[in-house]
Amino acid sequence: MKALKRWNEFGLRCCRLLAVLAALVLLGGQVAECAGAPQPPAKVTLALSGTDVQVSFDTLTGQTYGVEWSDTLADGSWGALATSLAGSGSAQIVTDTGGALARQRFYRVNCQTIQDSTPAGFALIPAGSFQMGDALGDSGTNSVELPVHSVFVSAFYMEKLLVTYSQWQGVYAWAVAHGYSFDNVGSGKAANHPVQTVNWYDCVKWCNARSEQEGLAPSYTVGGAVYRTGTSDSVVCNPSGGYRLPTEAEWEKAAPGGLSGQRFPWGNTIDRSRANYYVYTSGKGNYYPYDLGTPGGFDPAWATGGNPYTSLVGSYATNGYGLYDMAGNVYEWCWDWYGTYGSGAVSDPHGPTTGSYRLLRGGAWNGTASVHRCASRNYRSPSNYVNYVGVRCARGL
Repeated sequence: MKALKRWNEFGLRCCRLLAVLAALVLLGGQVAECAGAPQPPAKVTLALSGTDVQVSFDTLTGQTYGVEWSDTLADGSWGALATSLAGSGSAQIVTDTGGALARQRFYRVNCQTIQDSTPAGFALIPAGSFQMGDALGDSGTNSVELPVHSVFVSAFYMEKLLVTYSQWQGVYAWAVAHGYSFDNVGSGKAANHPVQTVNWYDCVKWCNARSEQEGLAPSYTVGGAVYRTGTSDSVVCNPSGGYRLPTEAEWEKAAPGGLSGQRFPWGNTIDRSRANYYVYTSGKGNYYPYDLGTPGGFDPAWATGGNPYTSLVGSYATNGYGLYDMAGNVYEWCWDWYGTYGSGAVSDPHGPTTGSYRLLRGGAWNGTASVHRCASRNYRSPSNYVNYVGVRCARGL
């Protein structure tokens, strides 16, 4: 991430006598003025370790630090002793092994805040481990959501909103004018409803076109060439490129918004105020005990003007990461081929190398409460296109 180059400085002069050294530390040294944040390092101390000099200072998370030395302050020249030290909320110790020469030097600790470089319209999904799969026992012992297993996902960016029909059309028009071809033109109930009726190949090529249109490196290649045409199953993904589909693990890490042990992105029950979905009823009421939605059937707020009954993107509250529609509206294509889960812990999984079906996540306007759970999995042929499947983009850091 890029750094905002405003520096705080805390300078101390080291000398041969520990008594004098301690006195200088207590005097506080020299602090250069800094306009606003970042915060200066706290509790800066010097100590002798044999013939070496140790510079010790507390650090704050969200800042980086460097330690510099100078033989004289007169010429304003500083040499780097350590750079790009990540703040961790605990102390750092940096050692100058210059011996007797080091004991005559001035030292300063610099700090700088990290500039937020999250792309517009995206949310940062922090790195971390989570329990992937159905931990609540909602889907039976033979479920495709089992076994529950530990997954570590590196930090990445997820688009806050589903791709709208208007957004799709803009990139699509640019793409076909620059050598791209698609199986489907895409559809949408209105400009600000989600795009749908697009297959997996369409979405992957659309991500590449969006990247190229904005001057970013395309994420998808076939045989080393940018993927622009055809329906190849030999697509290779560079996760650090431009726009791309999230992996299934990335999607499930993002969906709960930082919650754990909950069915949905907001908690354990679902109702009409939370998502656009289909309430399945039986003679005894709602079929799923965690479905509190009324009335039954399609959501009357959106079931107008003919099928599909999609909703305006962003109509419901976000999850804890600031993502909209992680349950309901339209399913979202993911990168992975469908496959069964393993039982061991994994890091940044990308699914099987081959398969017949690509993963879908998130549920849809015509899906029942069960398929809107964060752990729920669905899949379709990558050539399939229906009016309840759309797309949301991810990006690497």
